Amino acid sequence: MPVATLDEAFCWEAIQKRDRSQDGLWFVGVVTTGVYCRPSCTSRHALRKNVRFYRTSQEAQRAGLRPCLRCRPLDASRVAASADKMWELCRYIDSHIDSDGDSDSSSRMDLEALAARAGLSRFHLQRTFKAVVGVTPKQYADARRMAKLKSGLKRAKDVTEAVYDAGFGSSSRVYERADTRLGMTPNQYRRGGEGVEITYAAEETALGLMMIGATDRGICFLQFGESPDELAAALRKEYPKAQVAAMTQALGKVIGEPGSQFRLWMEALRNHLAGRVGSAAHTIPLDIRATAFQMQVWNYLQTIPAGQVQSYSEVASGIGRPAAVRAVARACASNTVAIVIPCHRVIRGTGELGGYRWGLARKRALIDLERRVG
Repeated sequence: MPVATLDEAFCWEAIQKRDRSQDGLWFVGVVTTGVYCRPSCTSRHALRKNVRFYRTSQEAQRAGLRPCLRCRPLDASRVAASADKMWELCRYIDSHIDSDGDSDSSSRMDLEALAARAGLSRFHLQRTFKAVVGVTPKQYADARRMAKLKSGLKRAKDVTEAVYDAGFGSSSRVYERADTRLGMTPNQYRRGGEGVEITYAAEETALGLMMIGATDRGICFLQFGESPDELAAALRKEYPKAQVAAMTQALGKVIGEPGSQFRLWMEALRNHLAGRVGSAAHTIPLDIRATAFQMQVWNYLQTIPAGQVQSYSEVASGIGRPAAVRAVARACASNTVAIVIPCHRVIRGTGELGGYRWGLARKRALIDLERRVG
């Protein structure tokens, strides 16, 4: 029998689209022909009443079905098995972060040991892991360790305790990575951003009032609202202990002048919202806090071409986590940097716009704008 946890409505929609991203993740059986196929099989579609869905090829075979000779579903199954092996390796890394100690010497977490565990060469593991997960094994372990540190900094008695609990061998290694991974030092994060300086400026755009807030590393806040006071309050709520101040100087026109970087960012965003090609809004640097999963989703969103949309299910499949549809939706909803992280390009599988924290009218306007420009 088919596995009950499969979303049959989603599966049916996927086979109508011949969605290749679902190949190997589940299988479609046709009881009248006695075969099972990939979701992307090019054979003529069967009637819905004759179609069954199966989580694995073994389930389909136990139901008396044989593999389709046209789409060869077992080849897709081998691809899925490789992906499953990489996610199993992720779980192994997660369970050994505490004991690894961040050492670069031979350990259960170095590339050679992980490759041996997966039964692959180092090169093949590196390539396969990155294709499935989106980052290398080392980058994944670093991100997971840093995520644990972020959580621990709020609970531990002091920074040193949180550093070692997260699996770092020394506090110096944490501070070396703080600028690129944490967005601030551990002590600053522990104190809710205390000591971090955020400057903001607001400007009217084609989609209404927009405010950006930024540290010296990049934009940490980009939102729309009805008034400067409302947006400034939202910024302070997001970073309650940071030093938040309005940009008091005029936005400089010469690089190096006070506010010149703000001017460039604002200009790029304003041009983007006005539909001008080559606005370079997507190149604006970010200084944002996120879990490893949120960052994985947000990085993927930035790869969706302007003017195109994907469903939450397609995004989940795109990052190799087809069952994480709700988590993808939460990651989109938690985005605090509009446009640059284009969560407006994600809609429901039914074609409806779905949610958008800055209003569905803006979401529709952004999609329509990008399609016109594209």
